[in-house]
Amino acid sequence: MNDQKNRNGNGGDRPEEAAAEGPADDAQDAAPAEAEPAGEEGAAESDVPGSDAPPTYEELLSDVASLKDQLLRALAETENIRRRAERDKADLSKYAVANFAREVLGVADNLRRAVEAVDRDTVEGNEDLKNLHVGIEMTQKALEASYERFGIKPIGAMGEKFDHNFHQAMFEVEDPERPEGVVVQEIQTGYMIHDRLLRPAMVGVSKGGPKPEAEPEAVEEEPGGDGAGEES
Repeated sequence: MNDQKNRNGNGGDRPEEAAAEGPADDAQDAAPAEAEPAGEEGAAESDVPGSDAPPTYEELLSDVASLKDQLLRALAETENIRRRAERDKADLSKYAVANFAREVLGVADNLRRAVEAVDRDTVEGNEDLKNLHVGIEMTQKALEASYERFGIKPIGAMGEKFDHNFHQAMFEVEDPERPEGVVVQEIQTGYMIHDRLLRPAMVGVSKGGPKPEAEPEAVEEEPGGDGAGEES
């Protein structure tokens, strides 16, 4: 009986132990089986034709031509920017004082008017007035010297043909001895700064003598007209 129980007990234990050990062995056997399909899919993706194909010779030539064109355009644009910057720098150094010089010209005009308004005889008879007059003249000459250092020069207008680029006509003067369109009077001096107009000269322009009247055109008679009238 005991032997039978021991046998039955051992026999009862063996199925449980087998049941406990069975799933673990199955899991160990199943893991490699599941990993194998993933490797097969990766190998299949790497074997796709054309995925890592190198560019053709024609494609390389096209890329080189495109890059060369972009490089040439960039170099040309850089050169244009450099030249434009140099031109702007030169213009800035030459014409930066244009607005200030235009304002100073008004002061110089007042000094000139002050000098011209004083009678020479009166100046010679009064020592104090003479000294003041000399001081104003010296100031005017100093201003003119400063103009030259900055490239500011007066425009010669008297006796020149009227040019709207440099002259501003204020009125016309009847002068039969001069041809029409000649500057005969200068009210305000004009100035240039380097090669640009700083201020036009205000001038009076000659109108000239009366123009000859146009002679009436002779009416040409048709040939044979008189004869036709006599016949009628």
